[in-house]
Amino acid sequence: MKPGYVVVGVLVSVRETKVRPAVVIASATYLAERQDVLVGILTTNLPGTPGTTDYVLLDWRSAGLRAESCFRMYVLTVHRAELTVIGHPSPRDWDSVRARVRAALAV
Repeated sequence: MKPGYVVVGVLVSVRETKVRPAVVIASATYLAERQDVLVGILTTNLPGTPGTTDYVLLDWRSAGLRAESCFRMYVLTVHRAELTVIGHPSPRDWDSVRARVRAALAV
């Protein structure tokens, strides 16, 4: 498991629990020391106007996704055994996702 991997698993969100994709946003240091993974969800429910911490992926197909998707800074902690890696965002999408993570966190 590495930062930026696109994964799929049964994830709990605000409205429902379902199989959905997500992006690993944990650092390599975090992943080396823990069995859990921090992820931000991906959704096909695209916002009319994306929020500051939302990002509509430009290269969603090459990331292993089936449909146009939006990264949403809704963070979950999931055991890595419950996740399957399906791809990785393009460099431009990964840079934009990381910018949204930085914008959302007060660190």
